[in-house]
Amino acid sequence: MFDWLHSRKQLYRGPEARGPLRGFVTPAVLWQDLSRRVPQYLADVDQGKLIHPACKRALSDAGGDVGSVWDHTRLEAMQYIIAVPGHNSGLLGEAGRQIEMIDAYLFQRPHADTVIDFTGNTAADFSIAVVAGLNWLTHCAQLAAVDRAQQSGTLRHFRKLVTLARLWWLNEGAVERCAQMLSSGEQPPLMLYLIWSDYTRLAKQIAAAAIFGASVDRSAKLVTLPADLVSRFETAKDPGDLSDI
Repeated sequence: MFDWLHSRKQLYRGPEARGPLRGFVTPAVLWQDLSRRVPQYLADVDQGKLIHPACKRALSDAGGDVGSVWDHTRLEAMQYIIAVPGHNSGLLGEAGRQIEMIDAYLFQRPHADTVIDFTGNTAADFSIAVVAGLNWLTHCAQLAAVDRAQQSGTLRHFRKLVTLARLWWLNEGAVERCAQMLSSGEQPPLMLYLIWSDYTRLAKQIAAAAIFGASVDRSAKLVTLPADLVSRFETAKDPGDLSDI
Protein backbone atom coordinates (compact mmCIF):
# COMPACT_ATOMS: atom_id res chain seq x y z
CA MET A 1 0.00 0.00 0.00
CA PHE A 2 2.83 2.38 0.81
CA ASP A 3 5.44 1.34 -1.76
CA TRP A 4 6.04 5.01 -2.67
CA LEU A 5 7.54 5.54 0.78
CA HIS A 6 10.13 2.77 0.58
CA SER A 7 13.63 4.17 0.89
CA ARG A 8 17.26 3.17 0.81
CA LYS A 9 19.40 2.03 3.70
CA GLN A 10 20.62 4.69 6.08
CA LEU A 11 23.36 6.98 4.83
CA TYR A 12 23.36 9.40 7.74
CA ARG A 13 26.31 11.77 7.51
CA GLY A 14 26.36 12.98 11.11
CA PRO A 15 24.98 15.99 12.97
CA GLU A 16 27.59 18.33 11.53
CA ALA A 17 26.25 17.90 7.98
CA ARG A 18 24.44 21.03 6.77
CA GLY A 19 22.69 19.54 3.76
CA PRO A 20 19.67 17.21 3.68
CA LEU A 21 20.04 13.69 4.99
CA ARG A 22 20.29 10.98 2.36
CA GLY A 23 18.61 7.59 2.39
CA PHE A 24 16.66 6.01 5.21
CA VAL A 25 16.61 7.66 8.63
CA THR A 26 14.52 6.84 11.67
CA PRO A 27 11.75 9.23 12.74
CA ALA A 28 13.84 10.41 15.69
CA VAL A 29 16.84 11.22 13.49
CA LEU A 30 14.65 12.98 10.91
CA TRP A 31 12.99 15.09 13.60
CA GLN A 32 16.34 15.93 15.17
CA ASP A 33 17.74 16.97 11.80
CA LEU A 34 14.73 19.15 10.96
CA SER A 35 14.80 20.70 14.41
CA ARG A 36 18.34 21.83 13.62
CA ARG A 37 18.07 22.74 9.95
CA VAL A 38 14.77 24.64 9.93
CA PRO A 39 15.86 27.24 12.54
CA GLN A 40 19.27 27.54 10.85
CA TYR A 41 17.63 28.14 7.48
CA LEU A 42 15.31 30.78 8.93
CA ALA A 43 18.28 32.45 10.63
CA ASP A 44 20.14 32.59 7.31
CA VAL A 45 17.07 34.19 5.74
CA ASP A 46 16.76 36.74 8.57
CA GLN A 47 20.44 37.65 8.12
CA GLY A 48 19.91 38.27 4.42
CA LYS A 49 22.08 35.36 3.29
CA LEU A 50 19.29 33.78 1.25
CA ILE A 51 16.32 35.06 -0.76
CA HIS A 52 12.99 34.01 0.72
CA PRO A 53 10.89 32.28 -0.43
CA ALA A 54 13.34 30.00 -2.16
CA CYS A 55 11.13 29.77 -5.25
CA LYS A 56 11.99 33.41 -6.09
CA ARG A 57 15.71 32.72 -6.52
CA ALA A 58 17.57 32.78 -9.81
CA LEU A 59 20.46 30.49 -10.69
CA SER A 60 22.91 33.30 -9.95
CA ASP A 61 21.61 33.78 -6.38
CA ALA A 62 23.03 32.11 -3.28
CA GLY A 63 21.16 28.85 -2.91
CA GLY A 64 19.85 29.24 -6.45
CA ASP A 65 20.71 25.73 -7.60
CA VAL A 66 17.70 23.49 -8.07
CA GLY A 67 18.65 21.16 -5.23
CA SER A 68 18.79 23.99 -2.70
CA VAL A 69 15.52 25.51 -3.90
CA TRP A 70 13.90 22.07 -3.60
CA ASP A 71 15.26 21.48 -0.10
CA HIS A 72 14.68 24.98 1.23
CA THR A 73 11.10 25.10 -0.08
CA ARG A 74 10.18 22.03 1.95
CA LEU A 75 11.97 23.49 5.00
CA GLU A 76 9.81 26.60 4.63
CA ALA A 77 6.71 24.40 4.76
CA MET A 78 8.09 22.42 7.69
CA GLN A 79 8.67 25.50 9.83
CA TYR A 80 5.04 25.46 10.97
CA ILE A 81 5.38 21.95 12.37
CA ILE A 82 8.70 22.65 14.05
CA ALA A 83 7.09 25.74 15.65
CA VAL A 84 4.35 23.75 17.43
CA PRO A 85 4.73 24.46 21.18
CA GLY A 86 6.33 21.72 23.24
CA HIS A 87 8.44 20.39 20.38
CA ASN A 88 7.12 16.89 21.12
CA SER A 89 7.39 14.71 18.02
CA GLY A 90 5.83 11.61 19.62
CA LEU A 91 2.48 12.14 17.92
CA LEU A 92 4.19 12.25 14.55
CA GLY A 93 6.77 9.50 14.94
CA GLU A 94 5.65 6.95 17.54
CA ALA A 95 3.74 3.92 16.28
CA GLY A 96 1.45 3.72 19.28
CA ARG A 97 0.16 7.27 18.79
CA GLN A 98 -0.58 7.27 15.07
CA ILE A 99 -4.33 6.69 15.28
CA GLU A 100 -4.57 9.55 17.79
CA MET A 101 -2.67 11.89 15.47
CA ILE A 102 -4.40 10.73 12.31
CA ASP A 103 -7.87 11.12 13.82
CA ALA A 104 -6.96 14.61 15.00
CA TYR A 105 -5.83 15.52 11.49
CA LEU A 106 -8.92 14.09 9.80
CA PHE A 107 -11.11 15.94 12.32
CA GLN A 108 -9.34 19.22 11.61
CA ARG A 109 -11.25 21.44 9.21
CA PRO A 110 -9.17 22.64 6.23
CA HIS A 111 -8.03 26.25 6.34
CA ALA A 112 -6.27 28.56 3.90
CA ASP A 113 -3.88 30.23 6.34
CA THR A 114 -0.10 30.52 6.30
CA VAL A 115 -0.15 32.66 9.45
CA ILE A 116 -1.59 30.60 12.27
CA ASP A 117 -2.40 30.62 15.97
CA PHE A 118 -1.93 27.52 18.09
CA THR A 119 -4.58 26.16 20.44
CA GLY A 120 -2.51 24.47 23.14
CA ASN A 121 -3.73 21.02 22.07
CA THR A 122 -0.67 19.35 20.52
CA ALA A 123 -2.54 17.05 18.13
CA ALA A 124 -4.75 19.90 16.92
CA ASP A 125 -1.75 22.21 16.61
CA PHE A 126 0.18 19.69 14.52
CA SER A 127 -2.89 19.28 12.31
CA ILE A 128 -3.20 23.04 11.83
CA ALA A 129 0.54 23.25 11.10
CA VAL A 130 0.43 20.47 8.48
CA VAL A 131 -2.30 22.28 6.57
CA ALA A 132 -0.43 25.59 6.86
CA GLY A 133 2.63 23.93 5.34
CA LEU A 134 0.57 22.60 2.46
CA ASN A 135 -0.92 26.06 1.98
CA TRP A 136 2.57 27.55 1.88
CA LEU A 137 3.55 25.09 -0.83
CA THR A 138 0.43 26.01 -2.80
CA HIS A 139 1.42 29.68 -2.46
CA CYS A 140 4.95 28.93 -3.68
CA ALA A 141 3.58 26.88 -6.58
CA GLN A 142 1.61 29.93 -7.68
CA LEU A 143 4.66 32.17 -7.37
CA ALA A 144 6.76 29.74 -9.42
CA ALA A 145 4.01 29.29 -12.03
CA VAL A 146 3.71 25.55 -11.51
CA ASP A 147 1.26 24.02 -13.95
CA ARG A 148 -2.27 24.48 -12.59
CA ALA A 149 -3.04 20.79 -12.97
CA GLN A 150 -0.16 20.01 -10.60
CA GLN A 151 -1.33 22.66 -8.14
CA SER A 152 -4.87 21.39 -7.74
CA GLY A 153 -6.01 19.08 -4.97
CA THR A 154 -3.03 19.47 -2.63
CA LEU A 155 -5.05 19.20 0.59
CA ARG A 156 -7.29 16.51 -0.87
CA HIS A 157 -4.31 14.40 -1.95
CA PHE A 158 -2.73 14.49 1.49
CA ARG A 159 -6.02 13.70 3.19
CA LYS A 160 -6.28 10.58 1.02
CA LEU A 161 -2.79 9.53 2.10
CA VAL A 162 -3.70 9.98 5.75
CA THR A 163 -6.96 8.06 5.30
CA LEU A 164 -5.07 5.14 3.75
CA ALA A 165 -2.55 5.30 6.57
CA ARG A 166 -5.37 5.04 9.11
CA LEU A 167 -6.54 1.81 7.49
CA TRP A 168 -2.96 0.49 7.67
CA TRP A 169 -2.69 1.27 11.39
CA LEU A 170 -6.03 -0.38 12.12
CA ASN A 171 -4.68 -3.72 10.92
CA GLU A 172 -3.85 -6.19 13.66
CA GLY A 173 -0.12 -6.18 14.40
CA ALA A 174 0.49 -2.79 12.76
CA VAL A 175 2.73 -1.59 15.58
CA GLU A 176 4.88 -4.72 15.32
CA ARG A 177 4.97 -4.42 11.54
CA CYS A 178 6.10 -0.81 11.91
CA ALA A 179 9.03 -1.89 14.10
CA GLN A 180 10.01 -4.56 11.58
CA MET A 181 9.96 -2.09 8.70
CA LEU A 182 12.07 0.44 10.58
CA SER A 183 14.64 -2.22 11.50
CA SER A 184 14.93 -3.23 7.85
CA GLY A 185 15.32 0.33 6.58
CA GLU A 186 11.78 0.87 5.29
CA GLN A 187 9.38 3.70 6.05
CA PRO A 188 6.02 2.74 7.57
CA PRO A 189 3.17 5.27 7.21
CA LEU A 190 4.07 7.33 10.26
CA MET A 191 2.68 10.85 10.05
CA LEU A 192 6.15 12.40 10.10
CA TYR A 193 7.15 10.37 7.05
CA LEU A 194 3.87 11.13 5.26
CA ILE A 195 4.28 14.86 5.83
CA TRP A 196 7.95 14.99 4.84
CA SER A 197 7.37 12.82 1.77
CA ASP A 198 4.49 14.93 0.46
CA TYR A 199 6.26 18.22 1.20
CA THR A 200 9.27 16.86 -0.69
CA ARG A 201 7.11 15.86 -3.67
CA LEU A 202 5.43 19.26 -3.88
CA ALA A 203 8.67 21.18 -3.33
CA LYS A 204 10.22 19.33 -6.27
CA GLN A 205 7.49 20.61 -8.59
CA ILE A 206 8.09 24.14 -7.32
CA ALA A 207 11.87 23.91 -7.75
CA ALA A 208 11.49 22.63 -11.31
CA ALA A 209 9.21 25.50 -12.29
CA ALA A 210 11.32 28.11 -10.48
CA ILE A 211 14.70 27.09 -11.88
CA PHE A 212 13.98 25.35 -15.18
CA GLY A 213 10.79 27.13 -16.14
CA ALA A 214 7.52 25.72 -17.37
CA SER A 215 9.23 23.25 -19.68
CA VAL A 216 12.28 21.47 -18.33
CA ASP A 217 13.37 20.24 -21.74
CA ARG A 218 13.07 23.65 -23.40
CA SER A 219 14.72 25.61 -20.60
CA ALA A 220 17.63 23.20 -20.35
CA LYS A 221 18.62 24.27 -23.86
CA LEU A 222 18.62 27.94 -22.86
CA VAL A 223 20.57 27.80 -19.60
CA THR A 224 24.11 26.58 -19.03
CA LEU A 225 23.72 23.68 -16.61
CA PRO A 226 25.58 20.43 -15.94
CA ALA A 227 24.82 18.11 -18.85
CA ASP A 228 23.04 15.47 -16.78
CA LEU A 229 21.30 17.76 -14.27
CA VAL A 230 17.85 17.68 -15.83
CA SER A 231 17.75 13.90 -16.15
CA ARG A 232 19.13 13.44 -12.64
CA PHE A 233 16.64 15.91 -11.23
CA GLU A 234 13.74 14.13 -12.89
CA THR A 235 14.71 10.78 -11.36
CA ALA A 236 15.81 12.13 -7.96
CA LYS A 237 13.67 11.25 -4.95
CA ASP A 238 15.31 13.79 -2.65
CA PRO A 239 17.47 16.92 -2.97
CA GLY A 240 20.33 14.96 -1.42
CA ASP A 241 20.47 12.89 -4.61
CA LEU A 242 21.84 15.99 -6.37
CA SER A 243 24.43 16.94 -3.78
CA ASP A 244 27.41 15.62 -5.73
CA ILE A 245 26.68 17.63 -8.89
